Amino acid sequence: MSLNIMLLGLPGVGKGTQAAKIVEMYNLPHISTGDMFRAAMANETDLGMQAKSYMDAGNLVPDEVTNGIVAERLAEEDTKPGFILDGFPRNLEQAKALEDMLSKEGRSLDAVLYFTADMQVLVDRMMARGRADDTPEVIQNRLDVNGKLTEPIAEFYDEKGLLNKIDGSRELDVVFADVKKLLDSLKND
Repeated sequence: MSLNIMLLGLPGVGKGTQAAKIVEMYNLPHISTGDMFRAAMANETDLGMQAKSYMDAGNLVPDEVTNGIVAERLAEEDTKPGFILDGFPRNLEQAKALEDMLSKEGRSLDAVLYFTADMQVLVDRMMARGRADDTPEVIQNRLDVNGKLTEPIAEFYDEKGLLNKIDGSRELDVVFADVKKLLDSLKND
């Protein structure tokens, strides 16, 4: 039984931390567009340098670049037993592109885990990461841009009956207990 899940939520809500715990417990590949972009930038690939120019300004990477990277990744053999998508889709067009990608392979999402938290919690967490590009202005811009895009995606998956809201502002282990309960129920369906 494959387990195809997506993590949704604003930057700083704890998606990456929860993804690491899911990977450890369920042995699924973690497909993070952020990690893929950072690797491409570090390797100075064409796509990586394109992505960097957008990300440095606190803007999102264009859909065609992102969709291409994700489609290639989902076609790899290690995703067959399931996957964790993190940071994709970021808008409705990408969500629809994802549905097309998966349906072409006879696959679909099993659940969308939508992590939520108060805006001030997110700003505090992001400032604490200490990344060079995390200035208060860039963080606020990133949260604003992401917020406008995340709600329609949440509604899109809610209408499909796939959305599961999880309060990401609580202790990590408390949040993961909710995640584990949900994933175990999906595996047993």
